[in-house]
Amino acid sequence: MKKNKKLFIIFTIFVFCMGIFLLNFMRIESDYFWHIKAGEAMFKNGVLTHDIFSWYLSGKYWMSHEWLFEIILYVFKVIFPTKHILVYGFVFISLLLLIIFLSNKDNFLKNIPFSIIWVVLAVIFIPFMQARPHLISFSLLALTIYLLFDNYNKKDSKLIYFLPLVSVLWANVHGGSSNLSYLFCLLFIICGLFSFKFKKIDSYRISGKQLRRYIIVFILSILSICINVHGVKMLIYPYANMMDTTMLTNITEWAPTNLNNSSHYIYIFFVVYIFFVLLFSSKKIRFIDLLLFGVSLFLGFKSIRFWAYTYIIMSYVIFNYVDERDLDYGTNIILLFLSAVFIITVVFSINKIDKQITNYQLSDEVIKSIKKEKPNRLFNMYDYGGELIYHDIKVFIDGRADLYSKYNYNDYLSISNLNGDYTLLIKKYDFDYFLISKKFPIYNYTKSNLDFVPVYENTDLVLYKKIVN
Repeated sequence: MKKNKKLFIIFTIFVFCMGIFLLNFMRIESDYFWHIKAGEAMFKNGVLTHDIFSWYLSGKYWMSHEWLFEIILYVFKVIFPTKHILVYGFVFISLLLLIIFLSNKDNFLKNIPFSIIWVVLAVIFIPFMQARPHLISFSLLALTIYLLFDNYNKKDSKLIYFLPLVSVLWANVHGGSSNLSYLFCLLFIICGLFSFKFKKIDSYRISGKQLRRYIIVFILSILSICINVHGVKMLIYPYANMMDTTMLTNITEWAPTNLNNSSHYIYIFFVVYIFFVLLFSSKKIRFIDLLLFGVSLFLGFKSIRFWAYTYIIMSYVIFNYVDERDLDYGTNIILLFLSAVFIITVVFSINKIDKQITNYQLSDEVIKSIKKEKPNRLFNMYDYGGELIYHDIKVFIDGRADLYSKYNYNDYLSISNLNGDYTLLIKKYDFDYFLISKKFPIYNYTKSNLDFVPVYENTDLVLYKKIVN
């Protein structure tokens, strides 16, 4: 197939427009609010290492492992006051797709029909279209895999020495995922040590130069992660999170992929598609490719938050197993047509998108009522915490589960679900106000307790004041 400049430009436009199309699914969720407030505080006063948002944990050490992302998000808000969430999503999802395509363009352009399907399969990113650090982290993962494969496929390339720089940035943008840079490097080291053939699987030993570069970069990447405001603690932080059973059990994004959940079928279909491409390819499967597929599957089935990793990693694998195809007549027109469809879809959905990114749980009336009452020890639902922080109201708990899990998260769960000695816990914290969702059992307790009087109520929630005898 003739890989001409015109096709490259048109396919780049197509990839770019796919990024725009994904804005249809950009939405807001509760963590955004404390992220943006933390970014504002750090932009004005320096990086936070202790809590300033909770009345209960004020002054406690806080692992602000996403501090750089939060400042970036706040800067976006300053520059684009009403559309910053859309601009953030557009910049970083487009950057991710373009990194994947531009760093692998020869493989993409060798079989356009397959590549079109692969780009469209980027719908796997729909659950992650939020103003959160994951969108930046995805691009850093793509760069990591690209650099690691560059050293694996080229004996004399030295691009891999950029990986420690990626690690530094990753440790400060989204430290909770930054360990992936050296962990994936370790996988390449292990694969490079073995040479064997087993049926369709093929592995070969890499040269001494390639192996030395991997080992040097592995060590430098570990050291690079320590270059952040929390130092060496960042090396331990991701593993501590992964072992926190309270977080793993109760945070939605940590939930495992469930074959009984229809919303998870998109990932399962994607995985099956990759499996059949590998299975029916006429080429031998490299051991490193098979191992990366296995690791991405393990992560994806362990937690839905890792679905996107499979797409990113396999973007540097799957094209090795696709045959080259001559350019079909009218391909450029089809690519431009699909690009136009993507753009038009967003244009006609702009009002819906605006609603998705302004869909707050707490109305102005709720906030005004709370500020009027001036609570000192407010009990609030977990998902309300971010919005309360956004409005300068001190919280009992919010989306920073990693902070609260070793202090009061379990107590919050017991109180909100009326488990265990919840009455003793209510006395322990001596709450003066309760902001309660009507969906939780705690609502049944407060509405039937004469010690609590409602000061605000709507169809979803109630603000109770405790009567002081």
